[in-house]
Formats: sequence, structure tokens, C-alpha cells
Amino acid sequence: MEEEKKKGKLSIVATPIGNLGDMTFRGLWNLKEAHVIYAEDTRVISKLLSHYGLRTSVQRLDAATEGKKMKEVAERLRNLEHVCLVTDAGTPGISDPGARLVAYVRKEVPEAIIETLPGPSALTAALSIAGLEGGEFTFLGFLPQKKGRQTAVKKIAQSEYPVVLYESPHRILKLLAELEAVGIKDVRIGRELTKMHEEFLVGTPESLAADLKKRKAERGEFVVIVVSH
Repeated sequence: MEEEKKKGKLSIVATPIGNLGDMTFRGLWNLKEAHVIYAEDTRVISKLLSHYGLRTSVQRLDAATEGKKMKEVAERLRNLEHVCLVTDAGTPGISDPGARLVAYVRKEVPEAIIETLPGPSALTAALSIAGLEGGEFTFLGFLPQKKGRQTAVKKIAQSEYPVVLYESPHRILKLLAELEAVGIKDVRIGRELTKMHEEFLVGTPESLAADLKKRKAERGEFVVIVVSH
């Protein structure tokens, strides 16, 4: 512990994907003790901090500013500060900002401690209730919105393993139509996981799209698991 005090520390802190009660005690303690928190959206993290009565200083670091803020974070670490990084939900670096910052710190401040504070992740949350055996899967994050999207969908149809991806409410029906077009028959969707209207849907792309449209439920955050074999 004494040795750690002589080094800067970057803590990658997972935050709830919906239910604030999922925040870990260790994560809260680090958010409380840190000199500063860098967050994807300061408004989002402020709600979490307020919920738990924390008053740590917060700075913005999102996908657009990550490149600019890396030097700033590195300088703090050289000054032996404790910096926490959070994103809006889930784990930084997993379809969220953070990977470039970690790589930069490893190169420019090799003496700094980089630690992970694991916790909520939409990826593992969905897989845990999907009922898939074997353990193998491919994670794609978000598909390209335009260029390369159709190629990606075709590769999903050919995948030997289940494919997990994230999709927005604006494109979920489009994705289901694309999966139907390449012959996919088994899709499993986690919607609004850990939130009040959480549900897990299983069916063909066509049936799931019809259900979502009928209930006007094409809202919220989606984790899509595609089983092609």
C-alpha cells in the first residue's frame, strides 16, 4: 500500500447499466477517494454521485475529447494523483471510450498503476440469461451505421459461434430486417437490462420485429445475440 501511494493510479470503474443499486462497494470507494473522475458525460455521473452522496470533482472525457484529454490525465498521474475513468454505463473500453487512454498511459507513464474495478456490463448480463451452452461467442459491439454494415451482417450469418452486438432503438428494426434477409432464424434480445421494463426476447427476426412494433417497444438499450448455427 505504501508503494502505491508513490505512484499515480488510473482506475477503470464500471458503472450500472441501469439500476443504480448495481454499483459495487469498491467502485464507490474509489470514486470517493479519487482526486478526479473523468466521465463520458458529466451529467450522467453526477446523478450517480448524487445518489450516493459523493462530491468528487468531475471532468469530461468522451469519444470526441479522449485524444485531447490523454496528456492531461498523464500529467495528473505523473503528479501521483488517483484518477478514475467512468462511462455512461457499463465498463470503459468496451464499446465505450477508454481504450485509447489506457494505451497512452501504458506508453507514456509506465510507472503508473492501471487497475480495473469490474462490475456491470450489458454484454455479460445478456449472456448470463441467454441460455447458450459452450461459452464461445463473438462480440462486435455496435455495427457500422453505413459503410461496411452489410458485409458485417453477412459475416454474422456465417459465424460458427453466437454473435453479440449492441444496437440503438433507432436501428433495431433495421437490424432485424437485415438478419432476416441473410437467413437468420434464432435471435435473442435483452432490452432495458436491469431497468424497470427489462425483458428478454427470443424468436425469429421477423417475429421479434413484429412484436416490438406492435407494442411500440423499439425503445431503450438493446443487446442482440444472433445464433446462426
